[in-house]
Amino acid sequence: MLNFTVGPVMSSEKVCEIGGEQVPYFRTPEFSDIMLENERLMKKFTKADKDARVVFITGSGTASLEACVVNFFTPQDKLLVVNGGSFGQRFVDLCELYEIPYDAINLAHGQSLSKEKLYEYDGKGYTGFLVNVHETSTGVHYDIEMISEFCKKNNIFLVVDAISSFLADEFDMEKLGAGVMITGSQKALACAPGISVIVLSSDAVKRIENSNVKCMYLNLKNALKNGERGQTPFTPAVGILRQINARLKEIDKAGGVESEIKRISELAQDFREKIKGLPFEIVSDSLSNAVTPLHPLNADAHKIFEIIKDEYGMWVCPNGGDMASTIFRVGHIGALTKDDNTKLVDVFKDLQKRGLI
Repeated sequence: MLNFTVGPVMSSEKVCEIGGEQVPYFRTPEFSDIMLENERLMKKFTKADKDARVVFITGSGTASLEACVVNFFTPQDKLLVVNGGSFGQRFVDLCELYEIPYDAINLAHGQSLSKEKLYEYDGKGYTGFLVNVHETSTGVHYDIEMISEFCKKNNIFLVVDAISSFLADEFDMEKLGAGVMITGSQKALACAPGISVIVLSSDAVKRIENSNVKCMYLNLKNALKNGERGQTPFTPAVGILRQINARLKEIDKAGGVESEIKRISELAQDFREKIKGLPFEIVSDSLSNAVTPLHPLNADAHKIFEIIKDEYGMWVCPNGGDMASTIFRVGHIGALTKDDNTKLVDVFKDLQKRGLI
């Protein structure tokens, strides 16, 4: 089986080995040491400031998106949301659910955010900016440095969903002035799904300390208090947190975040070179290293996903909604190699011979 989706992804042997072990009791000094090491390495890899903190939520990435909306904003705020696909829409849905005033920058599928479009919202009193820097559904990677400059100019608190971008694309949290960065265990961390990670700048920590959130499970003040001793308020996904620890140490030993980004970038470039001449159109010209979004010129995108899964034992990443038949995605994160790229491209060529694409 080869998995070219964008989560869950292929895991290393060590991570898989941990997944097959009995889950240990966690209210122990040993588990606390693992959690504190996870926090240290996450701060290192995101290049967060020295007083930043990290919270590990047992829940999917959406749990952490919701936690950030609930803990940082109220109906007295005014938010600006980038909405270019399924995951930008998720931030919009959360704002509506919690009745937080917002404006959405709506972008067509595959469209990048231009400076001209962004600065239409300059000087209009926004207090928060929500962006999934890599719109995973379309593959678009937004210009985070441009967004950072805009937020600094307007004194806006910046929340970045980097769930599929972390470890695949450069991200310097302190330099960008981001208040929050969110990622998930099943993306480039290449562990089992079930943990989402929130990296909080020192400014974000102060905001939480001064907040009074009416929430139990997603209360970040409570999570930070427990995190001081390397623990969580409630029972976490212990096995996945152990996998994350092994994975972070793998990355650190192999040269750190820069080395991992380079590896993923080279995989993406290799794949994009190998598909030249095939009947696909790359949807965006503003791409993350994490994934290549493809529009098949002569076939239904979801049918391609089904055929590859059922007849070739591989997975590419389908889309839902109005993109189901028009766009599928090929991921470059996880334990993949250039030889694996060749195997997938050979499948595409076979489908072409069969008249299926």
